[in-house]
Amino acid sequence: MIRYVSTRGPGDPKSFLDVMLAGLAPDGGLYVPDTWPEIDRAMQEHLAGAPYTLVAGTIMNPFLGGMISASTLQQILVDTYDGDSFNHTAVAPLTQIGPSAWILELYHGPTLSFKDYALQFIGRLFDHILEQKKQKLTIVGATSGDTGSAAIEACKGCKNINTFILHPKDRTSDVQRRQMTTVDAPNIHNIAIEGNFDDCQALVKAMLLDQKLSQDLHLSAVNSINWARIMAQSVYYFTAALALGAPHRPVNFTVPTGNFGNVYSAFVARRMGLPIQKLTLATNRNDILTRFFETGEMKPDKVMPSISPSMDIQVSSNFERYLFDLLRREQGSVNTLMNEFRAHKAFGISQEKLKEANREFSADRCSDPETITMMRECYEATGILIDPHTAVGLHAAMRTQEDPTIPSVVLACAHPAKFPDAVEQATGIRPQLPLHLAGLMDKTEHFTVLPNDLNKVTTFIRSELPK
Repeated sequence: MIRYVSTRGPGDPKSFLDVMLAGLAPDGGLYVPDTWPEIDRAMQEHLAGAPYTLVAGTIMNPFLGGMISASTLQQILVDTYDGDSFNHTAVAPLTQIGPSAWILELYHGPTLSFKDYALQFIGRLFDHILEQKKQKLTIVGATSGDTGSAAIEACKGCKNINTFILHPKDRTSDVQRRQMTTVDAPNIHNIAIEGNFDDCQALVKAMLLDQKLSQDLHLSAVNSINWARIMAQSVYYFTAALALGAPHRPVNFTVPTGNFGNVYSAFVARRMGLPIQKLTLATNRNDILTRFFETGEMKPDKVMPSISPSMDIQVSSNFERYLFDLLRREQGSVNTLMNEFRAHKAFGISQEKLKEANREFSADRCSDPETITMMRECYEATGILIDPHTAVGLHAAMRTQEDPTIPSVVLACAHPAKFPDAVEQATGIRPQLPLHLAGLMDKTEHFTVLPNDLNKVTTFIRSELPK
């Protein structure tokens, strides 16, 4: 039975429910499973062509450690993916854009981003667990653009959850911001922080690490620091690879990334036995992760605004989970590096470890001009509009592809209509929002602007919670 341990320190292993409701470990580490479950070749063959919900149940069930029955899990999955929330029968369809190239369309959920694929499920799972336990929960989350709207959409009808989402003021697209701030529900609260995403993320972590505050307010997280997010995101790697011939042939994936959560979910799928040959992470001008895989040094630079704002991140929380495996799960070694990072704003690994990391991942960066060029070239070649984050991924895939006989999949993490200005600049075409979001730009917004100040943020949250 799988249990969960912190990346940073000793302590009794926790259950799935414990880590889902807590989000972050008390020592500041992230929870990871104590063993990796295996989806063997025979099971992968059996799942090829199966409905998304069946694949999801098979992938997720081992991680639950018996805390939720398989039948209950399956019902939650059916409610999530077979209802009205996702508008494509395949849930996460593949579209071919070249002889051995596909994009994985992860924008068919209600907020048009890949975050829906985990958060629509997690919202329902949270509500089920809290109803069983007769508990209330306060969700705090930081977003660089898409997590916030997906979390709000998932939680707005949950009677046992109050949700507070922090976004960096003036650093998301207008569509991204309005998808959060136009939701008028009593349990939804938007906070615009005068800072960048890293500031928002640091505030959320500080609140979760304050044991008294966390217990008083029953805090938890929906960011990808919550293991349940990683688990749920691993599913679409399986469905895509199986559709392209796995386990009988390997598949390459390229993932636009900022916080390392989505690409780490691919790493988890590989650990479970999925034959991922090449796993490439793609960054924009905020290229701390690419620089790490080039030099072995993790050293933040100033966050630079870009046309792919969801990736404007210099502190990638989920990288700690990969570091834990890279360092052979030696919690003391991880803790030492994290302390060094906190004290000196940098840490490094040995050349031997860097070589090992480069066997696991490739990395590339894409400038704003290159992003615009990629969006235009994709449209001219295929007639398909892609958003700037997808363009960053496609740019990296084209630069790192080595074997044309291996299918290559680029994750399309957002609908082009979420970034209409960039798409229009690149192609001359302004993408339209789907019908269910028509009128978004005319709706009244609801948000509170606060400074990058922990005391002011926590005071505000206390004041807004039901008495």
